[in-house]
Amino acid sequence: MMRLSACIEMLFVPETDDFAQRIRLAKAEGFEFVEFWLWSSKNLDAIKGALDETGVKLAGIVAEPFAELTRETDHDRFLAGLEKSRDVAIRLGAPVLICQSGPLLDGVDRARQHDALVTAMARSAEVLAGSGVKLGLEPLNDRVDHPGYYLTSSAEGFDIVDKVDRPEIGITYDLYHSMVMGEDPEVVAAGRLNRIVHVHVADHPGRNQPGSGYLPLKPKLDWLLGQGYAGAVGLEFKPTGTTADALRQMRGSLGLR
Repeated sequence: MMRLSACIEMLFVPETDDFAQRIRLAKAEGFEFVEFWLWSSKNLDAIKGALDETGVKLAGIVAEPFAELTRETDHDRFLAGLEKSRDVAIRLGAPVLICQSGPLLDGVDRARQHDALVTAMARSAEVLAGSGVKLGLEPLNDRVDHPGYYLTSSAEGFDIVDKVDRPEIGITYDLYHSMVMGEDPEVVAAGRLNRIVHVHVADHPGRNQPGSGYLPLKPKLDWLLGQGYAGAVGLEFKPTGTTADALRQMRGSLGLR
């Protein structure tokens, strides 16, 4: 069964500026899970109230601050923020924090940047130990959305997580970013589903709702689920019209009713 999570940074945006109200709209659309990005800019009391009121669960939030984890001198700043993000995740009931690698650094050997990410994830595991919160390192595409980003290879992301080999550390696997980079999920994630802590989905071109573009999202999601992925699937896409219309197209495209 696909456990869908509405990313309320993108969904229900045309309908309301009230962030907590988006949780209520998600509930009205049948969602059991929502997620969002930065917690530091939000009214956490209002969000906690809306989650408690509706019974909707929080699937994940972003680990703050954004940092250049490819640069070891930025690790301490990230880890200090990770402690605060961990505490917010516990307060709101989010099992996953999402983080990015940071940029590809000019003049620094790529192997050194790879090793810096391994170190950052290993140190992050210590911060999260015993909390029940996992950190999902997210590969992104540099062809459309994130030029200059370091971690564009899902295979390398899995290699980093394998090297750390801690239950607190996994991959946020975004089918949109992966497939824009020309990857086949059935190849890059084969045998490594246990490393995936969260999934994102959107279509291409446009990063809009599934069914709006040409990516074969349904068979790839079906494969992930068939291989045993049981976490949330985050709908991190920009609706082309109203959120309700986009969700109808998405559900039709993915064979959901």
